[in-house]
Amino acid sequence: MYILVTPPLNDRQKEKLKNAAPGHEMIFCEKQDVTSEMLEKAEIILGNVESPAQLKTCRNLKWIQLNNAGTEGYCESGILPKGAVLANASGAYGLAISEHMIGCLFELRKKLHLYGRNQLSHLWQNEGFVEVIEGSRVLVVGLGDIGTEFGRKMKALGCIVKGIRRHMGDAPKWLDGLYPMEELDRLLPEADVVAFSLPGNPSTYHVLDERRIGLLKSSAVILNVGRGTAIDTEALCDALYRGKIAGAALDVTDPEPLPADHPLWDAPNAVITPHISGGFSLPETLEQIVDLFAQNLCRYGEGKPLLNAVDLRTGYRVEENRA
Repeated sequence: MYILVTPPLNDRQKEKLKNAAPGHEMIFCEKQDVTSEMLEKAEIILGNVESPAQLKTCRNLKWIQLNNAGTEGYCESGILPKGAVLANASGAYGLAISEHMIGCLFELRKKLHLYGRNQLSHLWQNEGFVEVIEGSRVLVVGLGDIGTEFGRKMKALGCIVKGIRRHMGDAPKWLDGLYPMEELDRLLPEADVVAFSLPGNPSTYHVLDERRIGLLKSSAVILNVGRGTAIDTEALCDALYRGKIAGAALDVTDPEPLPADHPLWDAPNAVITPHISGGFSLPETLEQIVDLFAQNLCRYGEGKPLLNAVDLRTGYRVEENRA
């Protein structure tokens, strides 16, 4: 069996994967260096490729395990060979991204972004009143691994936390309310913080559009770490420049990368990071992904169902479709 592994692994991590699939050929090659010959031979791919379209040459592919949670492009018809299984790395990013979100929220509420700019200008200047986090009403839109981790930590900080999820299922005990997407309009006006961690697909496109931005308090803060397409960028930009909302922290944008001349860069109270809250910025994230790869290699060899298998019709994990 020919196994292609694309994330940047160290020797210890490579050895862990080899031990999980003894006797099989395992090639380690970062995605930008993968050749068409490798793809043609691959029966298993652990990690992303540069473009999902490359997989059209994978004649022998039985299973691809992405190293991220998003599945955009991989579920389109004709991308995967018939019968090939797609799995993702959902569950590996909650720790890193939830802490990034909290850091950005404190940055905005305590005006640290303003003081950072003042420091660069050597300006000793009081920026006035700040806001308290404790007691905030937090609405988490997308209660998967990332949203759940963020919500749990905000609850620990003394906030009132409500969540929106595609399917209701059982709610975490700490959650103050679980709702379907149809309740978004009703919940937005009461929220102090609205946190988006949605995947990119037609059902999530511009979930926060101009009309819904208009439902928010002027003191509300928006956080987005899922996909930039969940928010209407032009409407958000207008709201920030006009002071209709208090701020936005965006690790994802639409378009992405954000062009250097885009007005969002200079929008008041916008904190922008270049899609780095996840990825491998936190070493522990890659460790969790390697552990998942190893577990699934063992399960595949034993003929057991793979962890994080994705339903190609929805782009979500099979478990999440049932939730």
